[in-house]
Amino acid sequence: MLDVVLLSRLQFAVASLFHFLFVPLTLGLSILTAIFETLYVKTGDEDYLRAAKFWGKLFLINFALGVVTGITLEFQFGTNWSKYSMYVGDIFGSLLAIEATLAFFLESTFIAVWHFGWNRLSPKLHALSIWLVAIASNISALWILLANGWMQHPVGYTIRNGRAELTSFLEVVTNPFGWMEFIHTVSGAYILAGFFVLGISAWHLRRKREVTFFKKCFKVAAVWTLIFALFEVFNGHLHGSEVAKAQPTKLAAMESLWETKQGAPMYLLVIPDEEHERNKLELFPIPGMLSLLAYHDPGATVKGLKEWPEEERPPVALTFWSFRLMVGLGFLFAALSLWVFWKRNNPEESPWLLRILPWVIPLPYLACELGWMVAEVGRQPWIVYGLMKTSKAVSPIAPAQVGISLLAFILVYTLLGLVDFYLLFKFARKGPGAKKTLAAPSSINA
Repeated sequence: MLDVVLLSRLQFAVASLFHFLFVPLTLGLSILTAIFETLYVKTGDEDYLRAAKFWGKLFLINFALGVVTGITLEFQFGTNWSKYSMYVGDIFGSLLAIEATLAFFLESTFIAVWHFGWNRLSPKLHALSIWLVAIASNISALWILLANGWMQHPVGYTIRNGRAELTSFLEVVTNPFGWMEFIHTVSGAYILAGFFVLGISAWHLRRKREVTFFKKCFKVAAVWTLIFALFEVFNGHLHGSEVAKAQPTKLAAMESLWETKQGAPMYLLVIPDEEHERNKLELFPIPGMLSLLAYHDPGATVKGLKEWPEEERPPVALTFWSFRLMVGLGFLFAALSLWVFWKRNNPEESPWLLRILPWVIPLPYLACELGWMVAEVGRQPWIVYGLMKTSKAVSPIAPAQVGISLLAFILVYTLLGLVDFYLLFKFARKGPGAKKTLAAPSSINA
């Protein structure tokens, strides 16, 4: 029989993984929409105005679902994880409060200004409104990821009266782990948005629909995607180094390293055997590479999983395969982005590229979800690493209550997801409206 801890973890996993289907596209597409509208303001090219409206419509659909699922996610800290909230609410709650009162309200206000401001604001002011939406969305992500970064690597606190209390807000907001997590997460979101635009543009170009319009969208997205796909490889390495310092058990699980080794190699092909605390297969070792990547020293010692009691190790197989797949997809995105960039001026002359790109759209979603699985599963058994175990954080409620709400979440989220992806598919396939039906922002001087 499932206990309340596992059921609560499953419910939070369902809610967070579903919510994160919408967050990355919101973060990236808001900026790309702002870029298209800025290009219109600078050039007067109506195609860029149409692009801002077209991609902005898809952004708004996605944004609405992200807000709905995010609210239910935060409620779970009070309903399912009340002991956690009581223990660390002084720190964690302050970060979420700033996110809600600063970033979310700024984002919500200016998204209304942008949506209803066509023909009411000057082009410059209207473009400014979508930039404020994009900036606020990303600031919102920053505060949430700083909160999660504190859970991964707690700093700036003391234990007083049986709970964690804040001693240095500066330490919390400058936590290197939180900032590396933010940079890595938003870079992945920007890659997702880039391939979203590329895939839809390629679908239309292959059918010779609105060729001039979608070539312009394709070219902007090609440059954008290349920048962040290559940058993600670099910052992923830096984030891995931060994990090695702050969470050595997670690093060992990510690499399925059981024995402590000096000058630890990296095996290109590994099959973990968690039950017997070993690997079934280890092929193609690169001597000293794991030590080099983790500690920038090929001779450094990397601790193996056997250094910790079994009950303090994360689930190895799930962490390991999630990490390997995420990294593999990251390198695939880098390679594809180079191909796209090379063909950016005449993509219609590359039929195979146009065939492939629409099918690539789901892969960055998968990579983002895998990244969160590495972050959250790899932190177990801790809800706050080294400070509070997940088993001690759950609310004192009956398993049946959580089980019923879990089923309700799955049913409602499935319905919402189907609606969202149907609308995205419908309007993406429809394409931009005809030029004569689109109104530019007012020509009144800003």
